[in-house]
Amino acid sequence: MTENKYFFAVDLGATSGRTIIGSLADGKFDLEELTRFDNNLIETGGHFYWDIYALYFEIIKGLKLVAQRNIHIESIGIDTWGCDFVYIGKDNAILRNPMAYRDPHTFGMMEKYFDEKISKEKVYEKTGIQFMNFNSLFQIYAMRKAGNVALENAEKILFIPDALSYMLTGRAICEYTVASTSQILNPNTKDLDEELVESLGLKRSQFGEMTTPATIIGTLTEEVQKMTGLEAVPVIAVAGHDTASAVAAVPAKNEQFAYLSSGTWSLMGIETKNAIINQRSYDLNFTNEGGIEGTTRFLKNICGMWIYERCRKEWKDEALANGSDLSVLDHAKLQADAMKQPAFQSIINPDDAVFANPSSMVNAIKEYCEKTGQHVPQNYGEFCRCIFESLALRYRQVFTWLQEFADFDINVLHIIGGGSLNPYLNQFTANSCGVTVLAGPQEGTAIGNIMLQAKASGLVKDIWDMRQIIANSLELKKFEPQDKEAWNKAYERFLEITK
Repeated sequence: MTENKYFFAVDLGATSGRTIIGSLADGKFDLEELTRFDNNLIETGGHFYWDIYALYFEIIKGLKLVAQRNIHIESIGIDTWGCDFVYIGKDNAILRNPMAYRDPHTFGMMEKYFDEKISKEKVYEKTGIQFMNFNSLFQIYAMRKAGNVALENAEKILFIPDALSYMLTGRAICEYTVASTSQILNPNTKDLDEELVESLGLKRSQFGEMTTPATIIGTLTEEVQKMTGLEAVPVIAVAGHDTASAVAAVPAKNEQFAYLSSGTWSLMGIETKNAIINQRSYDLNFTNEGGIEGTTRFLKNICGMWIYERCRKEWKDEALANGSDLSVLDHAKLQADAMKQPAFQSIINPDDAVFANPSSMVNAIKEYCEKTGQHVPQNYGEFCRCIFESLALRYRQVFTWLQEFADFDINVLHIIGGGSLNPYLNQFTANSCGVTVLAGPQEGTAIGNIMLQAKASGLVKDIWDMRQIIANSLELKKFEPQDKEAWNKAYERFLEITK
């Protein structure tokens, strides 16, 4: 028996955050959630901001608990969502809370940028990143156009995980995976693109030094040591982008796999040695984000469980208003009811714009089915069956494209994240894609964060060593394809309905 080694992971999402203790011993890991807290958007002065100080406070609170429990941690690692950033002034202080990617100030800015600065085709050629109005490139451009005072006085620009690490250590870096979400990084040079940086009126020196995952940033400052009761614990640059940490935790045996990070949104992709940037990837709006050990996460965003979650919320609100029984809306009950319904009565395109943020998701599904001449769902089970089957068919479409792009045979699809707990959707995905599905882990992001800390500590060698430890620690659920002919026919219908 080897002695347990402990690591402190901070996992921040756009609605909530957690601090977690991960332990590693005898080729296996274990997780314990220390704290969980809200991450609130602040609306003021016509803009939406993140409270970076509140997030810092929650990290300090978690570290104090570690000290109180006398846990010796080897290191600390932070992962967050992508695209957003903090401005640092000449006095090393934060200049205003960071603006949130949900702020509408970027609406229409992509098109203006392409007109006034660099063409859309050239931006994709340089970055290989899918176009979204809130990418850092367009956020900074919008702020420049608006005369943002924090931008005008910025000495440094740090992405959110790097800014929090800076608050702990006093050292400014630019972690590769989170920088790759910005649409400013060039995956071929592995650095920020000079022409794109200059188009924003900035200099490369205003961003931190490009840093790869599993690198030591520095140690806790004396101030933080005093506040928490800890010693000079190292802070590690993990895969700062939460999806990059999650993909690092895919328990694959070899390179011949695809992954599906399944939650409110689904991200389906492959891991490649080099970015895939060509006319076809541009036309299909695929993205090339940074992975660990020099890999690229070639993937596409898909509207995941968002539609299901929104329907379920509507039904719950209605049930509460009527004093009805809420137990029928438990996940297990809804999913079981879905399986009692006839197959393929109603098919939707989950990525159709009508499902982006409708006032009523239930009505949006009804209207889509009416418009396409299909059966209109009448009860909870029919709605859920429609959603799950439609997601699985959309997954097949993207999976088919991935097979086209990959220079290897894709033998297995790994489903990670909260959606991996839905056995019916997992089976539908196996049926639809015609490939073996392995489901788990649910806590991929935190596990990837901890494993990269372990790598920095020299406890694991590389990504495959990490993945072996993860596979040893978990029992994955396996789903084999079934009902091939029925799903092939349904896919033909899906293509016809969604074209």
